[in-house]
Amino acid sequence: MDDIVDLVTRSLADETAAAFTERVDEQAMRLRKAIEAGEFDNEAFSVGLEIELYAINAEPDPPEPDDGEGSEEATEEDLNDDLSGSGSAAWSGSLDAPAEPEGGGGASLEPNGDGASLEPDDSNPLEPGGDASPDQNAGETADEPEDSFGPGEGPSLDIDPDSPLAEDEPETPEEEEAEPAVESSVEEESDEPYMDPEDWNGRLTPLPDVVFEGEANKELGLHNAEVNTEPNSFDETGMEVQTTAVEMQTKQARQQASKHNCELVLDAMWTIPPEEGSEQYLSAHETNDGVVLADNMRQAPRYVALDNEALDHAGGSIDFDVPGYSGSFPTILFESLATSIQPHLQIPDAEAFSEYYNAAIRTLGPLLALSVNSPFLPADMYGDTDGEWLCANTHHELRIAAFEQSVNTSENPKVRVPRDLDDTTDVVGRVVDDDLFAPFLREFLHDDDRTGFEDEFWEFDHKRGTYWRWLRCVAGGTPVEGASTEKSLRIEYRPLPTQPHAKDMIGLQALTVGLIRGLVVADHPAAELPWQEAKRSFYSAAQDGSDADLSWVTAEGERTVDHDDIYDEVFQYARLGLAEQGVPEARIDEYLDPIEARYEAGMTPSDWKIARVREYIDDGDDLSTAIESMQRDYIAASREHHSFEEWL
Repeated sequence: MDDIVDLVTRSLADETAAAFTERVDEQAMRLRKAIEAGEFDNEAFSVGLEIELYAINAEPDPPEPDDGEGSEEATEEDLNDDLSGSGSAAWSGSLDAPAEPEGGGGASLEPNGDGASLEPDDSNPLEPGGDASPDQNAGETADEPEDSFGPGEGPSLDIDPDSPLAEDEPETPEEEEAEPAVESSVEEESDEPYMDPEDWNGRLTPLPDVVFEGEANKELGLHNAEVNTEPNSFDETGMEVQTTAVEMQTKQARQQASKHNCELVLDAMWTIPPEEGSEQYLSAHETNDGVVLADNMRQAPRYVALDNEALDHAGGSIDFDVPGYSGSFPTILFESLATSIQPHLQIPDAEAFSEYYNAAIRTLGPLLALSVNSPFLPADMYGDTDGEWLCANTHHELRIAAFEQSVNTSENPKVRVPRDLDDTTDVVGRVVDDDLFAPFLREFLHDDDRTGFEDEFWEFDHKRGTYWRWLRCVAGGTPVEGASTEKSLRIEYRPLPTQPHAKDMIGLQALTVGLIRGLVVADHPAAELPWQEAKRSFYSAAQDGSDADLSWVTAEGERTVDHDDIYDEVFQYARLGLAEQGVPEARIDEYLDPIEARYEAGMTPSDWKIARVREYIDDGDDLSTAIESMQRDYIAASREHHSFEEWL
């Protein structure tokens, strides 16, 4: 722990900031020249996906931990890792599909599954009350140089999987135990549970370190995990491999957790609190030599440094304000309420990158509105809030507010909708101009010589990891076979929440990359929609979900707010983009039909959750009981079905 405190103190020192800034400036200059010289052009498009999950209790009898298990005392290896939950597999190109399970057929996440085949108003409706202007929290300030860019993953404090601060691939145990079913393999014992089973079921719980010996990677909170697919070329084969990887890797991570009395949940926000209560869990901390150490945060130097940086900017306490809840926290850990998925799309033509990026900004609102899945905070955070009022007024995607408010403490908020790009090299300048948070120098963590691309741009890559826009550029990465070298540019699409099933996540991945590709290949005028309208649509989607006030420019160049017009084109051009990459029509339908069914039914996961809570309240339950009952229904439905479409 003393090593972590020492590293954090060094990170936040003035002399570190000066040296770090000088190196970032020099590395950025070389990156610009390399992009202009065509060194970031590649052969083909490629895709990847990151998936965040959280852990709950799987049995009413708590397990006896092994000696040291679950301890967050940092090891020497931890000090050299980012512990972002990214792992080296997140962007290492391989076209080899994971091994088929016994009996053949596609893998399925579900334990009993058969195998899934697979200018106007600039206000930010999500912003809490206060003196800050809406643009300070969601848009770019007028004085900024067209914005900044970045890499990294999910509304979370992670960095890009290719960053030199990313965690090493965990070692495989010498002796592999036979994988159990996804249901917990812990045998029932005769001892009485220390808590009523009904109260125990579904509560948030930390994950023991042994769970991360498989496919799962560590994330910000002790209860968080992340699974990443290896990136593949964006074509028929690549999408097939992505499908298999999402199912197999997520299933393996859940099986590993089940050995230790935990269940990993595919959901966007946990709502059944841990035993000590949500606010207590998110606030628990100690201070060591002036450094705040959050009890339930991974004790990785980078996380701790970021926490202390944000707290310092906020004056020692960070406010969180959403419908039905207003409070403050002594740590950024309330960001760990949220889990997300992040599709990646690598663009082979560097000169065309800005065209894809600007088109992608216009898709943020429509795609978020289809996928919303976090309308409720943990049940015990609402106090005496009226349930009917909350169901009518809560935001459909509270993740957006949780992430923005947890780290938007500096002068120029870091989590927001990015501005359009005028030129591809703008992505470099935006990182340079972004507010500096918790810098590290390479020699703090490594004593060897710099070799290769990652080491050459180490400090730039570190700063890139704190550029938390809802759409980011990742410059550089592990080569993808048949598609790219380590010098590549890709879009990281960050606002989408984790979905109830693997099939839903694969569908959203296909919809996202297909739509961005289809808009550009068809020369669609979507990017003519004013940026302010695209931004407004995004925050309206976060607030109102499927009822969002969206704006779009049609293929004929006409402005529309009609949902039928918008989604007709969203699915049409996503299909076009997938077909352009060689994906057969039948497979396109398998990917997109479950997502399109949501629109046709007028029901998102968030709508389902709100309706369920209303039903319990109408039956006489109080708000807290209704939310917890809804959550248990959600978990049960995600076990019983193969896609959200089946819930409708």
